[in-house]
Amino acid sequence: MNDTKAGSSISVRLVNVEKRFRKGGVTIDVLNGLDLAFEQGDGISIVGASGVGKSTLLHIMGTLDRPTAGQVFFNDEDVFEKDDRELAELRNTDIGFVFQFHHLLPEFTAVENVMIPAIIAGSELNGARVVAEDALALVGLEARLHHQPGELSGGEQQRVAVARAIVMSPRILLADEPTGNLDARTGLAIHELLLRLNREQGITLVVVTHNLALARRLPRQYRLADGRLAALDAPAVESDE
Repeated sequence: MNDTKAGSSISVRLVNVEKRFRKGGVTIDVLNGLDLAFEQGDGISIVGASGVGKSTLLHIMGTLDRPTAGQVFFNDEDVFEKDDRELAELRNTDIGFVFQFHHLLPEFTAVENVMIPAIIAGSELNGARVVAEDALALVGLEARLHHQPGELSGGEQQRVAVARAIVMSPRILLADEPTGNLDARTGLAIHELLLRLNREQGITLVVVTHNLALARRLPRQYRLADGRLAALDAPAVESDE
């Protein structure tokens, strides 16, 4: 894999982040003055009811969406002061994404799918293939390089998606319900893979999940409710109303 960022680190701070949507003339408040900070190598889980804004929060962390108000700092730099081209470059090199659905290109082989971020970054084909093969070996798929997604199991497809997410040696890996489309046994294997990458590769891992068993295996555990984060096991705050 690409080792150009070896030894580098990143700190992330979300400061008073708000997100609102307008729908049918109604304003929907999703995130309300949310704060969060984490350092290189942290492992964070976020749980919460469906529709509470977990994916929205992850998209803002990963610069896929902009907050309505508030700031997101990477190493004390407000990332949303960057233009769209600079944000795209940041996402491709420093942030990896794993979603519930793998989003692999069906006509490409596993290694070709994993090569895509490196090619976008300007790597020549041979170099992109080398780092893609390394990433697939890291997720245990060195024997499946030339299989297309339709020839792989659901768990193998998600492993390819993880390899694609880490091929550029990102400093942050954001996982949105990464096992929600898998059976329990396969999901557990993906859990173990993500935890190993966090532990052994030093990749900062933020996981949004409904799976409490996975959430409790990460050192920092939060629940998202009413637009703010609280410790997973913190008692609910009763309203005065």
